[in-house]
Amino acid sequence: MAEQKLKADKREQSGKGVARKLRAAGRVPGVLYGHGMDPLPLAVDSKDLYHVLHTGAGSNVLVGLVLDGTTHLALPREIQRDHIHGRFIHVDFLAIRRDERITVDVPVRVVGESPGVKQGGVVEHHLWDLHVECLPGDVPDGIDADISVLDLGSSLKVADITPPPGVTILTAPEETILSVVTPQILRAIEELEPEEAAAAEEAAEEAAEGEAAEGEAAEGERAPAAGEGGEG
Repeated sequence: MAEQKLKADKREQSGKGVARKLRAAGRVPGVLYGHGMDPLPLAVDSKDLYHVLHTGAGSNVLVGLVLDGTTHLALPREIQRDHIHGRFIHVDFLAIRRDERITVDVPVRVVGESPGVKQGGVVEHHLWDLHVECLPGDVPDGIDADISVLDLGSSLKVADITPPPGVTILTAPEETILSVVTPQILRAIEELEPEEAAAAEEAAEEAAEGEAAEGEAAEGERAPAAGEGGEG
């Protein structure tokens, strides 16, 4: 994964008032930490940060954080957003090394067509992300979950997933990622006793007939009586 360059400036002051002024000026306050270094307050341009975080890698993007002429390899962490106003509030950067394995959460990417879905089933998600370990350069954009082998009533577990080269999945292998199940409404009908199902069907038919009769009566009331509307 290629790293994204992002220029940062040191913050000499801290506090809520300083942070508000930075955000008003289009800057995002943040901190760089990791590898035994003291947390280093900094600020980055909000538009530049937006572009860095909206690559295919999402929040797992490798960032070449340029600070005082030195480039620090880092991962964005603890990204705080104001979703109402659409702006960033704060961002932490974790300093990493290229030769040191890291742990990240990678999104599950559903691929293929399930025979069970064609039979009327629906895909039910249990896990949206997988916890993995790998070198920074091997962090995948996503991990494929192939549902082309799933019939109605079957499921795909973590143990069924083949990770990309250099990636180790840390999520428990017995965890279910997704299942192909019968839609809830159909399950409810199937659980009814035959007598209950028949009664429900009969009640539905009677209700439909009643609504139709009411509709006809209402039309009759609105229609003019015989001889009405003629010439006077």
